[in-house]
Amino acid sequence: MSATRRQILGSAGALGAGIAFTGALSELFAGTDAAHATGGRGGYGPLVPDPDGLLDLPKGFRYRVLSREGEPMRSGQGLVPGSHDGMAALAGPRPGRVCLVRNHENRHDDPHRVPAVRGLTYDPQGMGGCTLLELSGSDRVLDERVGIAGTAVNCAGGPTPWGTWLTCEETEDRAGTNGYTKDHGFVFEVGFRPGHRTVPEPLTAMGRFQHEAVAVDPRDGVVYETEDAFDHPFGLFYRFLPDRPRGGFDSLRAGGRLEAMRVPGVPDLSAVTEPGASFDGVEWVPVPDPLARQTPVRLQDFGRGGVTHAQKLEGCYWGSHRGRGAVYFVSSYARSSEGSAADHFGQVWRYEPDGRRLTLAVVFGPDTGVETPGESPDNICLAPGGGLMVCEDGGGAQHVYGVTRHGEVYALARNAQNTGTDREPEYGEFAGATFSPDRRTLYVNCYEPGTTFAVTGPWRS
Repeated sequence: MSATRRQILGSAGALGAGIAFTGALSELFAGTDAAHATGGRGGYGPLVPDPDGLLDLPKGFRYRVLSREGEPMRSGQGLVPGSHDGMAALAGPRPGRVCLVRNHENRHDDPHRVPAVRGLTYDPQGMGGCTLLELSGSDRVLDERVGIAGTAVNCAGGPTPWGTWLTCEETEDRAGTNGYTKDHGFVFEVGFRPGHRTVPEPLTAMGRFQHEAVAVDPRDGVVYETEDAFDHPFGLFYRFLPDRPRGGFDSLRAGGRLEAMRVPGVPDLSAVTEPGASFDGVEWVPVPDPLARQTPVRLQDFGRGGVTHAQKLEGCYWGSHRGRGAVYFVSSYARSSEGSAADHFGQVWRYEPDGRRLTLAVVFGPDTGVETPGESPDNICLAPGGGLMVCEDGGGAQHVYGVTRHGEVYALARNAQNTGTDREPEYGEFAGATFSPDRRTLYVNCYEPGTTFAVTGPWRS
């Protein structure tokens, strides 16, 4: 979210017009025929300037604006909040419909907060939360309403196997800070189907820290969590072992054990630079005080050997590797000047629970020009046919890039909404990229001004 990433990249003397990816990209697209991977022929062509000045796309692609910050919600609950961030597209409550669950990373200075709604508000002074959009099969908005309110800095999260959304607060502010009346830094479960009534109370056993994203192992309900801590020592990678391992709506409220990852001999993941490097015997250390009553979790005493830290732990999603379940998670970048062991411009890690093995799957950059996404991956998702979609987060022009399993990069979308001036243009980052259950539509947010798009076109599959 800062132009300094590009400044660092430029000062490193990076050259060329493309992004460098090293590592086994193909493993992220398991089960896909390489000849038919999305963008396998180098993408979809050049971006065509949008005459309406909103979203530039390749020829043959179209967009629909589903929702814009400051407009009235169809529910009548208030105006559409701003700071659109993490998102998921889930099967709707009725056949053929889609429910978009959208986070709002609102802070106290945001002009459009998530409206406080009776029965759905945790802290009246919390500005963030989630909104829910119910869409028809043709992406027409049928309803738009508040999913949860009174939370703070809702950045990302993740879907559950039972069809709900876990929204994460990326803050550790306590009651009395910034006007809050309750502690923040939690995970909340948001439901939208009949019988899934959202309870605006935190899942406290899952910890209180600067949450980013989660991924749920559908086999046993274990939840993996990333921590996007802003200062050194950096965040941790966690797993939550639920007391009700079979899952189901509100099952996480029954409690469980929170543990942090320890990779023996690796205190900082940024020190690992060789794609394919693997570590067996990953250990999980109980968190002494998940509620961080006195000390932030990442600063607590984990005993001899400590735990493993990493800068900018963000995206997290469940997948597979060679037919076995695995969780992938992203370190957006690391800077030695800020305390990391080494510099990188993005890593994707794979953890295989069955063998307790951690592998560095992909490394981003830095052999790239400063106008390409080599600075960091932020929100990522898998596309039809297996391609990877990367939301760009930096200064200058902002794109959604596709990456083929062969490492080719192509621009899929460019934000055309200039929030600056003609002389000094500014463009908001993209966030929350996700595909519809039928894989025909890409939904993506522009963070500022908050805009949600539905993108359709000749996807390869």
